[in-house]
Amino acid sequence: MRLPRVGEAEVPPGKILDYLLSFSHPAGRSKAEFFSRFGFTRDRWELLAIALLRHASAYEAIKVEDTEFGTKYTIDGPLDAPDRRAPYVRVIWFVEEGETTPRFVTASPARRRSAI
Repeated sequence: MRLPRVGEAEVPPGKILDYLLSFSHPAGRSKAEFFSRFGFTRDRWELLAIALLRHASAYEAIKVEDTEFGTKYTIDGPLDAPDRRAPYVRVIWFVEEGETTPRFVTASPARRRSAI
C-alpha cells in the first residue's frame, strides 16, 4: 500500500532541524550522526525533507497500523542522499484520525530485508 495523498505529505522543519539533524538532541544525536555521513546538513535541511518526500512516493508501506489516534505507515527503502549514496532507512508517517494529510514522524537506519 502506498502512503495515501503522498503529494500532500508534510515534513515539519522542526522535525529535521531540532531532531534528525540535531547533534544536541538526546534521541536525535545518533540520527544526526547517521544522516550527516551521507551529506545531509542543517544549513541545507530542505534536502533531507525533499528526500523523505521522494522516499514516501517511491516505496510501498511495509506496515500499516490503525490506532485510536489515526493510521501509522512504515516505509523502508533507500534514501536519495547528497553524496549520491542511498542509505537504507525506515520512515514513519502518520495520518491523524479525521485528517487526510500524512505527516512525517521519524526516520532511522534500517536493515534491508532479505528475499525469501
